[in-house]
Amino acid sequence: MPDAIAHHAALDARMVAAARGLRLLTLASWPSTIQQTFLSAFAAGRRVMPEVTYPRHDFGDARRALDAIARAADPDHPLGAYIAESAQAWGTTAQLLESLGTAAACTHAITLYGRPDATLPGGALNTCDAARHFIEIADALDPGLLADIEHPTIDALTLQAQLQADLDAYFGTRVVAVELDPTMIAKAAAGAYRLRLRRDARYSVHDRQQLLQHEAFVHSLTALNGREQAVLPSLAMSSPRTTCTQEGLAVFAEQITGSIDIGRMKRVSLRIEAIALALDGADFLEVFDYFHGAGQPAAESFASAQRVFRGVPLRGGYAFTKDAVYLRGLIDVHTFFRQALAHRQLPLCRHLFAGKMTLADVQRFAPLFEAGTLAAPRWLPPWLDRAGGLAGMLAFSLFANRIRLDTL
Repeated sequence: MPDAIAHHAALDARMVAAARGLRLLTLASWPSTIQQTFLSAFAAGRRVMPEVTYPRHDFGDARRALDAIARAADPDHPLGAYIAESAQAWGTTAQLLESLGTAAACTHAITLYGRPDATLPGGALNTCDAARHFIEIADALDPGLLADIEHPTIDALTLQAQLQADLDAYFGTRVVAVELDPTMIAKAAAGAYRLRLRRDARYSVHDRQQLLQHEAFVHSLTALNGREQAVLPSLAMSSPRTTCTQEGLAVFAEQITGSIDIGRMKRVSLRIEAIALALDGADFLEVFDYFHGAGQPAAESFASAQRVFRGVPLRGGYAFTKDAVYLRGLIDVHTFFRQALAHRQLPLCRHLFAGKMTLADVQRFAPLFEAGTLAAPRWLPPWLDRAGGLAGMLAFSLFANRIRLDTL
């Protein structure tokens, strides 16, 4: 192994060890008892501001180790640039966790995830503009057309069996286990070897394919492929730095497979608008009312508002901005795939699944994949494994975007 590669491989191993305890979403999430208390009061006709306290954390040792790793990385080497940027992002994550419940947590969240008014590729629109576009289209549809397919009729136990059968068929054996979790607020979450479903949740007919494509075939596969990397084992980790690309790729997978529906796009978009409202001064109860007024049931409205206020003060003016990345990431990834096709570089799209990385990373890493320093992905989602079908859809997208609707 050349000296530069060996040096950065050693730094990456140190970074994995330093960042191991920085479980941002876990440590910032609320216990389920807070939701139960709120919903009981709401059912009795009372709107009561939740009381959330966070334990104090000291990640000073981790921050100092990460700072040293960033300084030791060579920013002119593809591996060094990746490690330096990743270590800096993990350092910000440590600062966020140390400031949970304070205004500083919002500042650190914006550093990691950006704001909903961030400009999209092309420079004319921002993420909130995209969110309002999808909300308006969803609201313009006849509710009768959506009633049957949007109604959550599938219990978690049934969906567990369906998804487990899908995954076992894909892998040919039991690799990813689908488990029920009674403590989750989110309806689903995926790691390398587990896909968790909230035990008391109910799901629509769309959810099976959406969760398969989004959670399993993006989040789980990139984690599994990242574990195959001898030089950069950190590619298996869910770093806030890669969240935009990861979530954008996951929503793109829903889109390219025809698994996404306008109701799902509206839910994602409502969260972005809610983040903007919170940053503009709306408190937790006002954001809850926003979701409830948009047609979400009380339990879902609470879960949505909780996502906006994880780790930050509830009085308004602050937000945990992670959910702003979903639409921005989708547009970034869609643009990346279209450019890859236009420049005959579709292999870059496959390399995105070799671990959890950013779009900039995958371009920097191209020579390392070619040299065999980084391993090509072992597992690919079926839609990407069939390059001809993907190319056909992207080719049509490239041409259709040249047609100006305002001139028809």
